[in-house]
Order: sequence, then C-alpha cells, then structure tokens
Amino acid sequence: MQIRAAVLHEMGLPRPYAESKPLRVETLDLDPPGFGELLVEVRAAGLCHSDLSVINGDRPRPVPMALGHEAAGIVRETGRGVTDVVPGDHVVLVFVPSCGRCEPCATGRPALCEPGNAANIAGSLISGARRLRLNGGTIHHHLGVSAFADHAVVSRNSCVRVDPALPLEHAALFGCAVLTGVGSVTNTARIEAGSTVAVVGLGGVGLNAVLGALVAGARQIVAIDLLDDKLATAAELGATDTFNAGSADVVERIREATDGGVDCAIDFTGSERALELAYAVTHRGGTTVTGGLAHPDRHVSIQQQNLVVEERTLKGSYVGSCVPTRDIPRFTSLFRQGRLPVDRLLSRRVHGLDELNEAFDQLADGRVIRQVLTFN
Repeated sequence: MQIRAAVLHEMGLPRPYAESKPLRVETLDLDPPGFGELLVEVRAAGLCHSDLSVINGDRPRPVPMALGHEAAGIVRETGRGVTDVVPGDHVVLVFVPSCGRCEPCATGRPALCEPGNAANIAGSLISGARRLRLNGGTIHHHLGVSAFADHAVVSRNSCVRVDPALPLEHAALFGCAVLTGVGSVTNTARIEAGSTVAVVGLGGVGLNAVLGALVAGARQIVAIDLLDDKLATAAELGATDTFNAGSADVVERIREATDGGVDCAIDFTGSERALELAYAVTHRGGTTVTGGLAHPDRHVSIQQQNLVVEERTLKGSYVGSCVPTRDIPRFTSLFRQGRLPVDRLLSRRVHGLDELNEAFDQLADGRVIRQVLTFN
C-alpha cells in the first residue's frame, strides 16, 4: 500500500526548521506485515526530543528515515504468527521491541533488549527487515515504529494493547513520555513514600516524573528548569518547590530548602551541566538518575572521591526501566483513576504531517510541553 510519511533525508539542517524543512512529507510504499508483524493505522503520535535529537544530529541514525516513535493506533492487519492481537485492537507503540530471549529480556529488563537495540541503531524492525520504500530505495525505520505516517508496519513486540475507551491522543503519550518519566521514578529510582525528589528539566518527560513522584508519595518534589512558565506548570501539577536553574547560587538554595539535598534527583535535559546540578543537589547516600540523551561526544565531570565517601549512586534510565506489557496497563489504570493526569501535559495538537517542521521549532525553543500529531 501507499502511505504518507514524514521523512528525514539529512541531519543537522539549520534552524528554523520551518525554513530548512528537514522533514519532507513523502508518498512511500509500505510492504504488508511479515511474520510476527502488524499493520497499524496511526491515529496519534507525540513529538519528542528523541525525534529532535535525530533531526539536529545529536543522535546519529541512518538516513533517509521515517521519524516518529511515540504513538497509538488501531491494528488493521496481522502477519503470520500473530495470534494474540486482531484487527480493530487499539495499541500503544513502544520504541524498544523486546525479543524475550536475550539476557536482559530474560532477567526482566526489556528496555535493554540486545536485538532490539541493534535493530534500532540499524534503522530496521527487530527482524532485520525494512518495510518502507521510496522510488525503489529503502527508507529506514525510527526505533521500530516510524509513526509520523498514516500507517506503520511494526513488530508485535513493539506494541501493547490498551482499552479502546482510552482516547488515542492520550494513549500515544504512554509509549514514551509516561513510560520514561513515571518509570524513572517508580522503576529506576524506586522512590518510596516520604522521599524527597528533584526533577531537572520540565519537558513532557520531566513533568511526567513530577506526576510519578506524586503517585509514589514523595513528601517534597523540587522542580528545576530554565523557563519560569514550566516551573509554574510543575507547581500546578504538585511540585512543592520550584527553582530557576539559571539563578544565582541555585545549588546552595536547593540544598538549603531540602535540608542538605534530596534523596533522589532525576535529570531529563541531555545537558552535562544539568546532570552535574542534579548530582550536586543529591544528598549523602542518595541517588542521581539521568534519562537525558546528550550528544555522544559530551562527558560529565563528577568528583570520584565524593561518589565513594558519600556512598552516592549515579545511574541511567532508559524507557524508565519499564516492562511495557506490565507498566502501560498499570499507568493507564492510574490515568483512568485521575491519579496520573497526563492529559494536562498535552499543550498542542498538530493537525497533519505538513505542520511538523514548525512544531519541531516550538519543541526546540521549549515553548511547548507535549505536542501530539493527530490524523483524521
């Protein structure tokens, strides 16, 4: 079949993207689903910094590539070997397919699936196949999803069924922003009731971490960002303290407000300076977590002696250390109960593929929290 999709042909084009137009809307040939694959009609796709980091070259990937990785839609066709999903099912697409057989998968860490990671780097589905073509040439898949398109062929291992009563524009957020933000709190950091938490970087993922800290029962939630409007949003969602990271003596003021530092600080910026700030506001014996994706050439500097004598923990979080088949139903249940109001983070709807370049300018400027591309 033929589909319309947003394709990146060259990374690192200058901003504004409204002028350089790194994403071109193309008519692609989409092969039918192979063994263990599904054809999904995409109804909603979130715009995430992981897409932006491919566009600007911070996260190199093979091009040409059809972007988009946070999405939800409706199954329209199943390939051979798929028996537990049927046409008409609503699904959330997950950007790390898990094989279920490698050591990370077998030990409950599917976010680190080795074949899934290799396929994502190569720009293929987990089977190694590529189902997208343009004028006979191959188009790479983005993280096994390529959701900036009206339809996508994905591995069965890249989707989780959800209740069809869940609006798909909200369901899309659970494929990345919610998994990564809430999961970093509940799974990676394992925040306990009564803990103190700091969140550095208040985009869609960071604000989900604020919501996750509330669900976990944190008694003090410190929100840190460079933009005052995002600090105000964090306060509205339940953050107890807010600090502008650009203000003077910010580390000292945070440590004073938290009686020497927080139990856990979580960074989502992709900035080494922000990670160093998060580490600096973590108290003795505490944990610093980062889910931000920096350019591979960047390095962070910490005091090694401090790490040892204060028994600090510094750890990464990918996909919120989630098990999607477990955590997406858990998180959507919290949403339906009103305890995880992720719909409040949807700041703008993008009506159609032709608006994507302008929308990524807004994301790069930090003017929005979460934008969702919707299809009629």
